[in-house]
Amino acid sequence: MDLTTLIGKIMTLDTKRENKVEDFMKYFYLILLSLFLTSCSAAYHREQVQDNTPNSLTVGKVQREIRVGMSSAQVIETLGSPNVVTTDEQRREVWVYDKVATEAAYSSSSGGVGGVGGAGGFAGSVLILGGVGGGYGSGSGAVSSTQKTLTIIIKFDNEAKVRDFAYHSSKF
Repeated sequence: MDLTTLIGKIMTLDTKRENKVEDFMKYFYLILLSLFLTSCSAAYHREQVQDNTPNSLTVGKVQREIRVGMSSAQVIETLGSPNVVTTDEQRREVWVYDKVATEAAYSSSSGGVGGVGGAGGFAGSVLILGGVGGGYGSGSGAVSSTQKTLTIIIKFDNEAKVRDFAYHSSKF
């Protein structure tokens, strides 16, 4: 074998090796792009369903901001409009804020393996092709749901100032 033929064979092997590396990199970048788009989509959906409003009704907000002597206008500015407005036996207003929230979480995983094999050839002048394929897949998941309630009762005096307030929070 002469030197030119040897160099030609080596160059052919290097080209095949480079093509394999290029193919691998194409698939690698495709997988990275898929993961990126999937994570962006999940973040978008999570953002769409979360309640991030600044006037969110919480126990901490009641503890920090509601005080005896506040006017009814200040209470509305802090907590928003009440769900129920009623009066007590002395015809003083009593406001009730009632919030119920459900938090749900879902987790799933799945996996699978698949394969395909084939063969072909000529029998005389007839092309004969054959193949076989198979696969296996499995998945599992879990769902968790939590209910939270917050009830706030604010009692006003005859001058529409807070005279007393109470709250109750539960999670089940």
